[in-house]
Amino acid sequence: MLQPAEIQQRFSQIQQTINQAEEVTRNDQGAPSDIRDCIQKIAHEMPEAQRVMQSNDQSQIVQCIDRLEELGDQAKRMVRNGQPSPQVASVVTRVHDVLSDLKHQLH
Repeated sequence: MLQPAEIQQRFSQIQQTINQAEEVTRNDQGAPSDIRDCIQKIAHEMPEAQRVMQSNDQSQIVQCIDRLEELGDQAKRMVRNGQPSPQVASVVTRVHDVLSDLKHQLH
């Protein structure tokens, strides 16, 4: 099981990745709106997720990361089904991967 400091560090990396994804999808005029909306939804969840991470409540942290990872799965499916630019596809895949990796380490 990860220690609280490790979880915080990983969560900071996730926040940076999501911020990048938000910027890329906002600036890419050809980014499909459903992908952009899904990334926005993940970004919108981040303040609450930050509060949960600081609580050090392991069960809440796991639930929170599970929820974010489900959104990441949804965005990744949209990339597979759509035709986004390689930059959008790459950043969405990175978001999914960092969330999925943390989820698997917490379980």
